[in-house]
Amino acid sequence: MKIVMIHGQSHKGSTCMVARQLAQKIIKRTGNESELQEFFLPRDFNEPCRGCFTCYQKDLENCPHFKKLQPITDAMLAADLLILASPVYVYHATGQMMNLLDHLGTWWMVHRPKKEMTKKQAVVISTAAGGGMKSTCKDMADSLEMWGIRKIYRLGFGVQATKPEQISEKIKSRIERKTDSLAEKIVANGGKRGMNARGKRFFYLIRFAHLHFEPVEPDFGYWKKQGWHGKERPWRN
Repeated sequence: MKIVMIHGQSHKGSTCMVARQLAQKIIKRTGNESELQEFFLPRDFNEPCRGCFTCYQKDLENCPHFKKLQPITDAMLAADLLILASPVYVYHATGQMMNLLDHLGTWWMVHRPKKEMTKKQAVVISTAAGGGMKSTCKDMADSLEMWGIRKIYRLGFGVQATKPEQISEKIKSRIERKTDSLAEKIVANGGKRGMNARGKRFFYLIRFAHLHFEPVEPDFGYWKKQGWHGKERPWRN
């Protein structure tokens, strides 16, 4: 299993600890067949979206930041499992994480989704000293759902600490149990195709719009080339 982990911050705090713990448990269960590749933001991508619409009007490859973005997108498309990990910043994902997701707006179901996403599972992870994990996980899961990811899991922990070494044994035990259980699910669900319910609803909504309203390019042409206006579906082999 190829695992790609994207951290919404460059420091290695409790969110990083949980994400790595989960990844190592998956690797342990799958043996030498698994590999982990990590990206840290903003270290590995620090260009703010300009709002120039080049990606929508042409293609993501025409984005002025694509050269820096491509190592991350190539890894994501090749992965079996995506892990997005962000601490809570004012009840939301970090600006660095959201900036990356902003650059991938054309992957949303309403534009030019990648059929590779239907083979993947994904996890969103968030921690905070207090609250905000639910809204932070939603920030990241929104994109994953609209990319068409097959199965998306959410992990949020209120760790009541600012550093991993300050986390109580009780909370550490809870993290261990949750990551153990999730690692088992991910390994058991590997190698399948499908699409989450929200993504599939939007697929059929946009397909209907393409067939009954004035075409909008380049989205219309992309869908036509994929065969999605006919009988082809991105979640089928």
